Amino acid sequence: MNAAPRHSNPLALRNEWLSSEFRRSYGWLTATVHRLVGSRNDAEDLAASTFTELAALDEVGRVRQPRALLTTIARRLTYEFWRRRDLERAWLAELAQRPEGHGASAEEVCMTVEEIVRIDAALATLSAKAREAFILSQFEELGYAEIAARLGVSTSMVRKYVAQALAACWPAA
Repeated sequence: MNAAPRHSNPLALRNEWLSSEFRRSYGWLTATVHRLVGSRNDAEDLAASTFTELAALDEVGRVRQPRALLTTIARRLTYEFWRRRDLERAWLAELAQRPEGHGASAEEVCMTVEEIVRIDAALATLSAKAREAFILSQFEELGYAEIAARLGVSTSMVRKYVAQALAACWPAA
């Protein structure tokens, strides 16, 4: 912990530690993330999300190197942010290729965005390799052997990863 605790209540100690760490590290974390994403607004959102995840951890007061943990959480969230942005850009590029007058209606756009968010949340529950295998298979249209070589796993493992991702994204009704 940073300073001597003023309270003996565990919840008060936790809140005091989180508040102190937020004041000490929020500006630093925002600047760090800003260098990664290039947008101050996105950096602030990602930094706030990072602290939200930190606050959700059990035993947060036992963290010995808060900035190292914040960096790890922020990098993961930044990766997810880029992945979502890439999906959005790919979808917008697809829309741009549609013939004039065949654009999506507002309802179609809303439904598609909701579906992307749902799929993104489903993929977030998987391991990094399972997510990567699914993305390489579905969006880059690579074969399982090529994905296996990239990920350093067997072809059968790639099949399992893709099956896990498909089951997570479209569970049986």
